[in-house]
Amino acid sequence: MRFIDRGQQDDDTRIDLTPLVDTVFLLLIFFMLASSFVITPGIKVELPKAAYEKVFREKREIRITITKKNQIYVDRKRVSLKDLEKLFKERAKKAPQTMVIIRADARALHGKVVEVMDLAKSAGLNKLAIATRPKKKRRK
Repeated sequence: MRFIDRGQQDDDTRIDLTPLVDTVFLLLIFFMLASSFVITPGIKVELPKAAYEKVFREKREIRITITKKNQIYVDRKRVSLKDLEKLFKERAKKAPQTMVIIRADARALHGKVVEVMDLAKSAGLNKLAIATRPKKKRRK
């Protein structure tokens, strides 16, 4: 017969994590509601849809907007292709890692977008991105 020493009982004490989980969820909700959303004001363009969305955020970037009438804007200022080429060359000398983000209207000519991309590449700016908006998911 085995005797158990009462002094060495296995205490089944557990820490209740419920308040901790509640606090974490409250903090998560707070930060989601309190965070600021970046809204890009300016020229209205209809972005093409893409299956996947990736957000690029860099300190050094040039945002190019191409409207449905194939007009080119940099920081809400209309520019010509010559001015854009000059801007690209200046930025490439100062910061060759500058990203060029192209916001082209879905109805803009493809050739105009390619022309802007070629100008950036020829100036030495190799980091290019095309802004899109996510496709709406279909309900089954």
